Parts: sequence; C-alpha cells; structure tokens
Amino acid sequence: MLFKPHQPVPPPRRRPRALPKSMQIPGMLLSVLAVVLPVSSAADHNPLLPRPQEIHYGTAELAVRGMSICFAAPPGTEDRFAAGELSRDLSIRANVAIPIMEGGHCEHGILLNRTGGVDALPVPGEQPGAQSREAYSLKVTADGATVTAPSSAGLYYAVQTLKQLVEGSGPQAVLPAVEIKDWPALAYRGVMVDMSHGALPTEDEVKRQLDFLARWKTNQYYFYSEASIELTGFSLINPDGRFSKEELRRIIAYGRERHIDVIPCLELFGHLHDLFRVEKYSDLSDMPHGVEFDPRNDKVITLLTDWAGQIAELFPSPFVHIGFDETFQIEIAAQEHGAAAQPAELFIRQLTAVDNLFKKYGKTVMAWGDIMVKYPAIVAQLPPGLIAVAWEYDPGPAAHYQHWLGPLAAQHTPHIIATGVTCWNQVMPDYARSFENIDGFLAAGRQSGALGMMNTLWTDSAQNLLRPAWPGLAYGSSAAWQSVPLDHQTFFPEYARLMYGSPAAPEVAAALKDLTESELDLQKVLGDETLLSLWNDPFSPAMLKRTSEQLAGLRQTRLTAEDAEEHLDAALAQGADPVTLESIRFGARFLDFAGQKFQTAPELQEAWRRLGDRRPKDQLWWNEWESLTTYPDHSRLFDLMDAVTGIRTLYRREWLEEYTPYRMGTALGRFEKEYQYWLRLQEKLQAFSDSTREGTTLPPLESIAH
Repeated sequence: MLFKPHQPVPPPRRRPRALPKSMQIPGMLLSVLAVVLPVSSAADHNPLLPRPQEIHYGTAELAVRGMSICFAAPPGTEDRFAAGELSRDLSIRANVAIPIMEGGHCEHGILLNRTGGVDALPVPGEQPGAQSREAYSLKVTADGATVTAPSSAGLYYAVQTLKQLVEGSGPQAVLPAVEIKDWPALAYRGVMVDMSHGALPTEDEVKRQLDFLARWKTNQYYFYSEASIELTGFSLINPDGRFSKEELRRIIAYGRERHIDVIPCLELFGHLHDLFRVEKYSDLSDMPHGVEFDPRNDKVITLLTDWAGQIAELFPSPFVHIGFDETFQIEIAAQEHGAAAQPAELFIRQLTAVDNLFKKYGKTVMAWGDIMVKYPAIVAQLPPGLIAVAWEYDPGPAAHYQHWLGPLAAQHTPHIIATGVTCWNQVMPDYARSFENIDGFLAAGRQSGALGMMNTLWTDSAQNLLRPAWPGLAYGSSAAWQSVPLDHQTFFPEYARLMYGSPAAPEVAAALKDLTESELDLQKVLGDETLLSLWNDPFSPAMLKRTSEQLAGLRQTRLTAEDAEEHLDAALAQGADPVTLESIRFGARFLDFAGQKFQTAPELQEAWRRLGDRRPKDQLWWNEWESLTTYPDHSRLFDLMDAVTGIRTLYRREWLEEYTPYRMGTALGRFEKEYQYWLRLQEKLQAFSDSTREGTTLPPLESIAH
C-alpha cells in the first residue's frame, strides 16, 4: 500500500532542479537574495503533469479571492474560452466568482497575453521546442500573474498549468509565486480511441474524453472507425453502431475549443468485415465475406473515391489516417493471382491509390507501418509525404522497437510511434506494461526522429470499459510533452492528487497500485489476456491443474482487489468524482470475482477428495459437502451465482455510462452463460446427492461437472 487511509498525499521529496543558464543568478547576488527572498522547491507545492521544462518557485503567494482575469489585447473566441475555463476552476476552488474583464486595468489578476495568431490546432510541419506555437511562459507574484504565449494553444496550455498550481481552497486558495517556461518535446501528442471493435461510446462520453485529455496537453484525437461513421448512400453499413455526421461535427468543434484536432483514423484496405458482411458489398472482398478489399476489383476504387470525398468534407483536419495494417489475406490473394501479383505490389498499389484520393483534398496521409516493415521494399516506394505510424504495444529492449523504426528511419520516412494502454483483453488495464511500453517506445522514437506519439485505446474483446484506462492516457500525454521520463513510483500519487485532491488522493493512488498488482497476479494464473480467459471452464483438466498449483496467487489476487475496493469506497465517501471512479471500483469487484471463480474448482475438488472413495454417513455428507457447496443459503456455488449476477448488474450500469446499447446484449450474454454454468453444476451435484446413499462410490468430481 502506498499510503495509509485518510492521510494527505505527502509531497515527493526531490533534489531541486538546476536552472538553465538563461535563468541562473550570479553567485554574489544569489547570496543576497537567499537572505531576503528564500526560494522554495517544487517538493513544497503541487505536482505538475506534464512537468514544465523550466520552473522556479519563490516564497510569496497570490490570493485567488479578489483577483480577475484580463487580456493584454482584444481577445478572440479561443482566448475567451481559455479564460472561461480558468475562471470556472478558480471560482470553484475559491468558492467565489472570479470575473473576466475585457479592457481596463488588471490589478491583482491574471493577465493573458497572446502575442501571435490564433493557431489553434497542429498542422503538417509542426515543430516542438521553446519557439513552438504551443510554448508559453507564466509568472506569478504577490501582485498578480502574467501568461504570455504566441498562440491560443499556448495560452490554453498555460491555463491547464495554472489550474494545477492552485493550492488550498476557499479563502485559503492561492497561487504560489513561480516562473515557468514550458514547451512540448513532441509536436504531435495524440490519443486513438477504438470506436469499432467493441462498444460505441456516446457523444457525451467522447466529449468527456476530450475534456480529460485537454488537461494533459493532448493535441490530437484519432477517431478510429472501420464502419462507425455515417456516410451518405451507405445506410446498410452498421446502422446501429455508428456516429451521425451531426454528432461528429459537434465532437470536432468540441475538440477544437480544447485545441485538440479530431482526426479520422480509418481502415481502407483491411479490417472491413463490417462492410463485407453486408451482401451488397461482399464481392468487394478478396474472400467471401472477408476482411480485406480486393485491390484488383474496379468497384473498390469507385467506393473509396466516394468515401474519401465524404470524409474530407466532414473532418476539417489536415491529417487523415487510412489504416492499412494487418493485411493478412493479401498473401492468399497474391497466391491466387500468380507471381505477377506479389503482396508488396498489391499493397503499394492500393496505398498509393488511396493516398492520391486524399491528396486531392489537401490532406496529409498517415498509415500503419507494420506491413511496410514486413515487406521492406515498400518503404522506398511510399507516396511522398506519407507519415508512417510504427506501432508496438509490448515493452522490450531498444532492439524490440528498432525492428519497427529502423527501416523507416533508414529511408528518412516521416513517422510517429503508436503506444498502447493495455486494456483490450484484460479485466483491469495493465498499467505496468503500458507505462513500460510508453517509456521504451518513446525513448526509441526520440532517437529515430519521430514526429510525435499516438497512445491507443483498443476494444478488441468487445467487453472492456474504457474509463479505467484513463490514467494510462494521462501518463502517455504527459510523457510526450515532457523532455524527461515520468517516474513510475510517483505517478499514481501525483495523478490522484491532481484529479481528486485531498483527502481522497491517497485512497485513489493506493487503489490504482493495488489494482495493478491484482491484475498482474491474475495474469500469472490465467495468462496475459485475463478478460478472455475469465470465461473458461474452471473444471477443464488444463485449467484445474493450473489453478490447483496457483491457489496462493488467486488468493492474493482477491486480497489486493478487495483492498483496492476499500480504498475506492473511502475515496467516494470523501466526495471523489464518481464518474471516473465507479468503473474502476467495478474493475476491483470483477478481479475479485475472477479470483473467486478459479479458487472454487480446485477447492471443491480437494473437499471431494477428503470425503474418501465412498459417500460417508448422512451427517458428515451434509456437514462437509452439501451445506458448503449446494445448499441455497450462501454455499459456494450460490456464492458464485450471487456474485456473477451482481457483477452483471454493475457491468450493465457502467456500460450505459460510457456506451450506447450497441453490442451490450452480446457482452451481457457472457454473464448469463456464467450464471447458467454454476446453476447447472449445482443441479448436477444436487441430483447426484438425491440419487445416492451412504456407501455409494464417489466418481471424480470433474466427471459430474461435465
């Protein structure tokens, strides 16, 4: 456990960071200032995520109450939005309205000074660094605060930092004296959210994601769609699982307000079964009702020409991601069409054709890099200006990432890296693996000259909730902005303090640590994909052997998950945000159920073994078997039936908090099947009990279970 319950998060103790030469003070003057103006360290103040590039604290304070927010020049819409967000947050902290003033003197206030154009969103050719569009400087003294930035984006990012700086609440709410110079280490800092493999998030949930990501200075949101966008003339495609054009226009506008470019992340070669399962379009696939286009079919380019025009009109972003990953069937198609149709040739032909479609609309095209690396000759033939997206979601040594980056760097191909928050097939996100992957791939990407980073959220299992993965998104966005790596040991406490404040922060931080350990303990028993393995038959020979040997690990899974649930209960009782915590608490309950389920089979097997070869006397049979296993009053099998039905109710609630009802019935069906499994086992065991008597030979328990 990181902290004791109900205790405030202790500030991390760090050695003060050396200042750059531009901010260093001559030695003699420093000796004088040390007497009249001692300087406090970052350890005395709130954590900041992402950590600014340069920060220097003083000892004075600026009271929040009584201040106002002003502009150095007539503001634009974007400036007013940033000021409004700052005013709202400061007003809540100080419990008094903080006004926004246009014109006049800004006394004891925060002056917002945009020195250049609006430049709200990233564009092709974006540059990071101290002179970038997104850089800002911030100075707070006892008399007021000044923010200076060359664009509305820089101004907005300064506001995010100001919100984190506030200490105390009510009359005690203050901003510490500080000077900050900050800029992004990477120009493009994106998050990709899967809208196609699993459930469909609601419009409101996507907006919550954008609000959350803005806090950590994310500037791109990749809207992953295989068939999840309404397109005129294609009403048969996924009618219950797509966003309307109006919903998307509202989402795009919402993102722009927060300086996040919403980018279409499409699949225009493979991963298109949602299209091909419709009989009208099935002949466009290279296999009946398959997953990939047949690039030799003239109808394909006709359809894609239509799609490209509609996508370009709907998404104003200068970027478009066209997919082109995991085209596994291309080799089969090539074999069927002879040596003249090599996989690499088919791929580059289709890629170039789609690239040309979007270039007509002035778009910069992106595509996944795995097939390019698989067939290295493709890299030298890529269309000019195309950005390759190298993806790898598992941690490893530098060579592990060099496999994906080396061929791109060798040809000077523009590229970004794609990391992942490992949550798609897990009961709870594997934060440890996610953080290691982000750190390792980001370090390799910096060396290869990567333009940016995309942190992905996939939903392959079609069962996972996304809100529990949010800490991984905050980690990725912060890591991409900073020049120095994040500290795994301090991240949860710092994140929790910024998200939930005192006194809930230590409870949340401890819960996140516990959930990480509980998921990892469960993986040791079930394998990496715990959410898929969760539904396996616990009485199958292989599973029964494994769980019999891993009972201690299953017990630890449960103990740590229960500890996390207690921490979350305490945090919620202290008023912590239920929107982000209830789904995490569900995850704790789900982990506990997983441990309970796989404990049960080997423990029942052992209890059965202790009975001997024959059924004992009735009293012993009742005391040591029936009352503990099949009796309706809280016996082992009814415990599991109670648990799975309770989990199902919570899961349905959390699903509808994030998603539309699309695919919910399929997901809930797994819980119903699980309930029926234990009910049937109880009935089988009860029937055996009713049909036997003292002295009856007892067969192996698993033979009754099956």
